[in-house]
Amino acid sequence: MLPRHPFGKTGHESTRTLFGAAALGSMTQEKADRILDVLLEYGVNHIDVAASYGDAELRVGPWMKKHRKAFFLATKTGERTGEAARESILRSLERLQVDQVDLIQLHNLTEEADWLTATGPGGALEAAIDARDEGLVRFIGVTGHGIHAPAMHLRSLEHFPFDSVLFPLNFPLMKDEAYAADVAALLKICHGRNVAVQAIKSVCRRRWLPSDAQPHYSWYEPVRDPDALVRVVHWLLSHTGVFLNTSSDATLLPSILDAAERFSKAESRQAIEKALQRDVQRLEMTPLFIRGVTDTI
Repeated sequence: MLPRHPFGKTGHESTRTLFGAAALGSMTQEKADRILDVLLEYGVNHIDVAASYGDAELRVGPWMKKHRKAFFLATKTGERTGEAARESILRSLERLQVDQVDLIQLHNLTEEADWLTATGPGGALEAAIDARDEGLVRFIGVTGHGIHAPAMHLRSLEHFPFDSVLFPLNFPLMKDEAYAADVAALLKICHGRNVAVQAIKSVCRRRWLPSDAQPHYSWYEPVRDPDALVRVVHWLLSHTGVFLNTSSDATLLPSILDAAERFSKAESRQAIEKALQRDVQRLEMTPLFIRGVTDTI
C-alpha cells in the first residue's frame, strides 16, 4: 500500500506519490485511460496537471466523470496578469470537466519580473484568490523550476499564505550547498506552517545529451536502473511529509509506484545516500541545474 500523509492544511490524506499528469500531454485518450487506470490499481489519490501540459487536462477530463470524488485534483496557470489567469482557470475547469479543482498553482513563479506582476495589484494571485472565494478552487499553491525555486518560494510564503509549494528535489541537486540550504529553510517554514511540499524531477539521472537517441518522454533523462530507481524514490520519501510527483515518462509509472510501496520509515537516509553515491558514479548522474550555468530548464 502506498504511504499517505496529510496534504498540508487541506484536510486531504494524499498518497505521498502523486501522479504528475504531464505524462499525458501528447497521448491519445485510449492510451491515457490505460495509464490512469494504473492509479486505481495502486491507490494513488492525487493528480497534478497544468494548463501548459499539452493535452493533459483534456485527457484527465473524461476520466473525472467517473472518478472525481476519488482524487485530489490540482492544476496550474502560468499566466501572470489577473485577467489572463482567470481565463486560464476557467479554461482548465472546462477541459477537466469539473466545477471546481482542489488546488490552483501559480506555475513556475521564479523570475523577478513575473513574481512582481503575479503577486502585485491585478496579478494572477488576485485572480486565484477571487476564484477561491467563488468556489472555483479550494486552495492556492506556487510552483518553481530551476536553481532559484526554493529561495523564491520562501519569498512567496512571506508575501501570501500559500497552501502548497512545488520544486525540484533529488540527490545530485542537493550537492549544491546553497540549494541545499534554501531547501532546508523552505522545509522548516513549510513544516512549521503546515504547507504541503511537492518534489519534482526526483528520478532525474542527468540532462539529455546530444548523443542520446532514445525517446525523450521527460525534460531530463530519468534513472532507469531498477535498483537505483528504488533508491532515488526511497531517498525522496525519507524526507518527512514531502510528496513525490511521478515522472512525465509514463513508462516508469509502475516502477516508481512499486518502489514507493516498498518504502519503510525504518530505512536510514544515511544508508540510502551511501548507496546512491555509488549510483552517482556508476550511472554518471549529474545535477539537472548548475548555478550560473544552467539555472533552469
